Amino acid sequence: MGYRVGILTVSDMGARGLRPDTSGQAIRDILATLDAEIVRYEVVPDERHQIEDRLRRWADEDGLDLVLTTGGTGLGPRDVTPEATRAVIDREALGLVVAMVCEGLKHTPLAMLTRAVAGLRGRTLIVNLPGSPKAVRENLQVILPVLPHALELARGEPSPHQTS
Repeated sequence: MGYRVGILTVSDMGARGLRPDTSGQAIRDILATLDAEIVRYEVVPDERHQIEDRLRRWADEDGLDLVLTTGGTGLGPRDVTPEATRAVIDREALGLVVAMVCEGLKHTPLAMLTRAVAGLRGRTLIVNLPGSPKAVRENLQVILPVLPHALELARGEPSPHQTS
């Protein structure tokens, strides 16, 4: 069974049409290897209430399996994606973030500055990715092998990946 996915790009410049969404495209390219259908895509400014609104709607009303955000995870004053994500999730999935940080540190010490969050809202897995296409590829590639198992668990389905 395929996965229903949303991509939420958080970028003030992108939302105003002043910057192309290369990070969102990087997510699309990588997800082509997964049995995934991208059913929601939007670019929003770094505004917490707008991010929270999309995450809630996509999880609660649209019933998406996976929402990947890109952007707004750094230390800048307008970087509020982690706060918005924490406000809407029920449970964190810290291991995904740890894996992404460990992978990122292989490429740059700046990876330790991320404040990314991953977790579940109901049966929807939400994962914050960085804003650069290069970092998106590095982070998403490292968690990609476990996503099918994670999404099956979130759905409450038995997984062929389980060992007991």
